[in-house]
Amino acid sequence: MSADPPSTLDASSRSVPRDPQLRPGSQSALRRRNSQRILQSLMARGPLTQAELSRQTGLSTATVSNIVKAMAEDGLISTEPTTSSGRRALSVRIDGRGAVAVGVDFGRRHVQVVLVSLDHRVLAADAVELPLGHDAEQGIDAAARLVQRLLDENSVSPGAVLGVGAGIPGPIDRRTGTVIHGAILPEWVGINLLARLQERFGADVFVDNDANLGALAQVSWGPYQHAQNLVFLKIGSGIGAGLVLNGELYYGHIGVTGEIGHATVAEHGVICRCGNRGCLETVASTSTMIDLLSHGRNAPIGTEDIVRIALDGDPAALRVIDDAGLAVGRALANVCNLLNPEFIVVGGPLTGLGGILLDPVRRGLLRHVVPVVGESTELAMSTLGSRAEALGAATLVLQQAELPFV
Repeated sequence: MSADPPSTLDASSRSVPRDPQLRPGSQSALRRRNSQRILQSLMARGPLTQAELSRQTGLSTATVSNIVKAMAEDGLISTEPTTSSGRRALSVRIDGRGAVAVGVDFGRRHVQVVLVSLDHRVLAADAVELPLGHDAEQGIDAAARLVQRLLDENSVSPGAVLGVGAGIPGPIDRRTGTVIHGAILPEWVGINLLARLQERFGADVFVDNDANLGALAQVSWGPYQHAQNLVFLKIGSGIGAGLVLNGELYYGHIGVTGEIGHATVAEHGVICRCGNRGCLETVASTSTMIDLLSHGRNAPIGTEDIVRIALDGDPAALRVIDDAGLAVGRALANVCNLLNPEFIVVGGPLTGLGGILLDPVRRGLLRHVVPVVGESTELAMSTLGSRAEALGAATLVLQQAELPFV
């Protein structure tokens, strides 16, 4: 096996180093805590004057001024003169390129990357295609090249990267970070994704199932930021659900949750890749739709073609989507009867279908759910498009990575 190329991100080159020897109660530890309080206030509220930062954090104006000066020198924040209550003041904002989170979404045929600033701005995003059946090394190398290109094109230093979040379409054993059986990428099964990405990127890494990341994105970036109970359903080559319960992502015992794609909806249906028969994925995934709609056509079709021909009124596409939507709604009814969520948000590559997909899902849901639960559950299409999972991956970093300090 050939040696790996050098790590894309060198943790030792960070402009804001971490000191593992910081002693609780020391001046360095106190300065670190105060720096993080200032950053967290700016992340939560946007630009603030130094006086406002003092009031928000409870720190003295002199302490705020000293820390702001040091942060500006390290490129974490930028300042500009302003006026407040008729007086001259200094406005402080997070510098988007001073500290960034990287979000990576691995798919069956693609890898997508976003760069996100501490104040939740998307600095850059792009995706590249991957061959069907690619292995983990191909996918990880493609992701590393794409990350490096986006950093270079946007003048972001590798040392400014707080960490890398990554999602994969399949279950991950949270005890080990290993991809386990049931993933849409069978070539990745058995790979310790967490360890491999840490080795490749040389940075803090956080991994999760893509549907969980889609759910996290909805409550972090979408219109559901105050939702306490939400189900995010991703319909793609596989079908999975991310669950937000009581305001937190739900992981169960070892992290394998939301496998709604393997709920039985056709008792005598075809054999699923999981080994069972008649799973939801066998009747409602985009792979199944492509197989059904490719018969009798001169050229093979892809997911984008499903959306296009359905919007054009193709009767076969409309029938296939209607059947799939009814099956999805039936499976969702069981979830709703068990969890009683406030919102169900549908995402994945078919979001462009809008009501063409959402209407049969709603009919299937209302037909099988307890009436009062159906009446009190809002069903909607995701507004985050194809970026949802990558945005959720970046959010993992913003939530869990250690913030920089001066």
